[in-house]
Amino acid sequence: MKLSTKIIIALILGAVVGLALNIFAPDTFTVLDKYAFTPLGQIFLSLIKMLVVPIVFFSITLGVAGLGDPKKLGRIGAKTIGYFLSTTTVAIIIGLVLAFAIKPGTVGTFDTTNAEFEAKEAPPVSETLLNIIPSNPIQAFAEGNMLQIIVFSIFVGLGITMLGKKTKGLYDVIDQGNELMMYLVNLIMKFAPYGTFGLIATAVGSQGLDAMKAMGLYMFVVVLALFIHVIVTYGGSIFFLAKRNPIEFFKEFSPAMTVAFSTSSSSATLPVSMNVAQKRLRVPEQISSFVQPLGATINMDGTAIMQGVATVFIAQVYGVDLTLTMLITVVLTAVLASIGTAGVPGVGLIMLAMVLSSVNLPVEGIALIIGIDRLLDMTRTAVNITGDAACAVIVAESEAKKEQQTSNLSA
Repeated sequence: MKLSTKIIIALILGAVVGLALNIFAPDTFTVLDKYAFTPLGQIFLSLIKMLVVPIVFFSITLGVAGLGDPKKLGRIGAKTIGYFLSTTTVAIIIGLVLAFAIKPGTVGTFDTTNAEFEAKEAPPVSETLLNIIPSNPIQAFAEGNMLQIIVFSIFVGLGITMLGKKTKGLYDVIDQGNELMMYLVNLIMKFAPYGTFGLIATAVGSQGLDAMKAMGLYMFVVVLALFIHVIVTYGGSIFFLAKRNPIEFFKEFSPAMTVAFSTSSSSATLPVSMNVAQKRLRVPEQISSFVQPLGATINMDGTAIMQGVATVFIAQVYGVDLTLTMLITVVLTAVLASIGTAGVPGVGLIMLAMVLSSVNLPVEGIALIIGIDRLLDMTRTAVNITGDAACAVIVAESEAKKEQQTSNLSA
């Protein structure tokens, strides 16, 4: 049986077991969750997280060194960031349109009197941009500060390129380190079905049917928006920009999507998504190594959709009419916040607090959606990493086309 099939079976089985225990034997679920489900999930998460920092360093350094030309790096960087910002804008617009059309905040009654939420302060965008250059790379590695690690790795890769033969030994060591990390990813993935089962059983079992029923329409709107974004935006860009079959793309990338769904973390899924993109989607290592770690840090289309739907939902619950100016503010704030809050823990809810504040909506409204946010976080993480992979495929195809044109001209 293929690994991807095993993971999907574990995912379905975990959801069924978690929900059944929640309904029929809640006490048994509490015991099993403590001694079986949570340990299984946490062991798998810890194994993957263990590889994230070294794999980002090795892969980006190797990717930049392999590109050779700093101009090529700049061109790939511009294409990547342009794609991320464009799709994030489209994502939040899809969320806003569906929320206005379906009106999830007008169905049912919501207790807003007891709603409380204390929003953490996000650093200003300027501060985030100034802090991307690490004053101490070792500290950045220890803290897992992805933006700083990416910047340091780019500098090391450029240095290796410029020094050429002098750093051949170092290049070989980094290449071997990257190979080792990819081997360990494949090894850890053998445990993925068990980890997925534990993570899903915990997530579904701890929520139960009551939470899902109360927020059913809100959940439906978010999931529908995510589905439309994946099929139309990513599928369309793969078809028109990369000239590849979207169905084949989704089929080949599905193992990474299932892991993202179970872990709810783009960073934790990064080793798996890069491995799948390079081996199954045939994305060159240099491009995958640059685009996907950057995407895992700043590309949050799934989160942007949640913010669009949540903003309209909270406005409807509190009876606030959103003007066109306010909606434009929501779109701009969400897009900028996706970069400004990169790498901040609990980034989704911090970004939502910023968006709500920008249009003077009560931040306490987040308390209404926080109960079922864990389940939606799983879905939007799968969307986020799919966007990273789609960007890597599109950039790879455009670079291959450019190289082909250059070789034809020189011939």
